[in-house]
Formats: sequence, structure tokens, C-alpha cells
Amino acid sequence: MGGWNVSDIPDQTGRTAIVTGATSGLGAATARALAEAGARVTIAVRNQVKAQAVANSIAGEVQVRSLDLADLGSVRAFADSVDHADILINNAGVMAVPKSTTADGFEMQIGTNFLGHFALTGLLLDRITDRVVNVSSITHYIGRIDLDDLNWEHRAYSRFGAYAQSKLALLLFTNELQRRLRLADSPTLALAAHPGYAATEISSKTQNFLEQLVGLGNRLVAQSADMGALPTLYAATADVEPGGYYGPEWFDWRGYPKRVGESAGARDEKTARQLWELAEQLTGVNFPI
Repeated sequence: MGGWNVSDIPDQTGRTAIVTGATSGLGAATARALAEAGARVTIAVRNQVKAQAVANSIAGEVQVRSLDLADLGSVRAFADSVDHADILINNAGVMAVPKSTTADGFEMQIGTNFLGHFALTGLLLDRITDRVVNVSSITHYIGRIDLDDLNWEHRAYSRFGAYAQSKLALLLFTNELQRRLRLADSPTLALAAHPGYAATEISSKTQNFLEQLVGLGNRLVAQSADMGALPTLYAATADVEPGGYYGPEWFDWRGYPKRVGESAGARDEKTARQLWELAEQLTGVNFPI
């Protein structure tokens, strides 16, 4: 797979894709590549003005739709408006933000990065014909799922700990979704990807010393958003293994996409089932499988 890039994307003519959070960085690069390969792309975002500027810069069929993953009412409204999609790419996210809550009272990072995407996927699943791609992170290795305190109501809050938990949750969700799809004999695939260390707007949202450190890393080490989007694009369009996880070839940090490993915690089937059940309770969304 070494060297796979956007020129290797199969013709996407006649296919539809939804990309969440595509106002900049990885999401914008993902939407652009899919549209230029012929797909009809929906950019699902909070900031429609910013997203429209991205859409206007893309040569292809792109529409902008309102979606706030930190508000389950918005998630339901968006899902109700969708008739069909071949590909759902759960890309949107917030990273290492100060403690705050979503419209539904969830801790902002688990609420946006995981619970919002969990609800969106469940509401759309019977209209997704090909695959769901969840965008995780190498930080999932330091994540820990606390099923008794998912929303950080009793623990001392850690911005990076909350981010890592949300990205580990996305991998557990991917693995459990693929297991359930397989048991239901569904042709739909669940996959995950991560960008490695990519210079994107999300990683500039941290504050104080951490912001300075991330900014320095972006300048010295990080690869571009276009390169960081390749694992997601590979998972979304290539001939892949069900439940596969894809990232950069060089130590998970940089390079072209390949199948990569995940932590033992991400493969914990008991935790995955328990997290799924908890997410259904919190969001009120039950999957049709």
C-alpha cells in the first residue's frame, strides 16, 4: 500500500458521501478528494459560512448542510433530511478544550467526538449502503474508558485525557459496530482511520503552554492535512478489511496509509458492548441491527 494517494481513489461517480466537520483541515481535504473523484459530497457542519467557502473552492458536486454534533436535536434534524448515503465519514471533533458541556449535558469532547457521531450513525445506518469511517487518533493509546464517569462529573478533569477517551471510544464503537453488522449479515462496513501527526486547525485550539507546544510540533514535525486525510480516504474508498484501522506508514506519525494496530483497550469486546449500551441510553438512539 505504500505510496497510495488521491490519484488511486477509485471512480466515485454516482456515489454519495457525508463528511462531518469539513470546514478546514482533514475534513476539507477529505471532501475535496472525494468530490474530485466524482462523488456527491455533503459537508455537515456547524459553521455554514466557512463551509460554503470550502465548497466553493472544490471542483465537484458539494452541498453544505447544518449539523451540530454537540446537540442531539441538530443530529436528529440532519438525519431526518438524509435519504441515502454510500459513505459516512465521522470526522468532526474538538481537541483538548477546557471543561464544558454539550446542549444535552455531556462532557464536550465525549459528547461531540463520540456520542454525537454514535447517534448520527445509528439514525442513518439503514440508509448507508457501503461503509462508515470513524476518525480516531494515536492518542487513543493513552485513553481510558470510565463507564461510571464517562462525562467527567466526578474525576478531576483532564483536557487531553478526555480527548483520548473520546478517540478510544470511537475505536471501540467501530469494532462493536462491525461485529453487529457481521452478525446481521449486513454488507455495510465499519472502519476507522487516523491522520498521524497532521497540522490541522483542531490541534491549534488548545491553550497556553500546550498551544505553544502543539504549534511548534506543527511547524517542525507534522505532515500536511492532505497527507493526514489519506488514511481516511483509503478506508472510505479502497478494498479494505471489515473493521480495519488505517493510519500513516511511518510509526503511525507520517506517510502513506496502511493497516495499523490499535491498543488492547480498543479490542476489549466487553467494554465495547458496555459502552455501546451506555451510549444508547445517553443518546436515546437504538441501532436497527
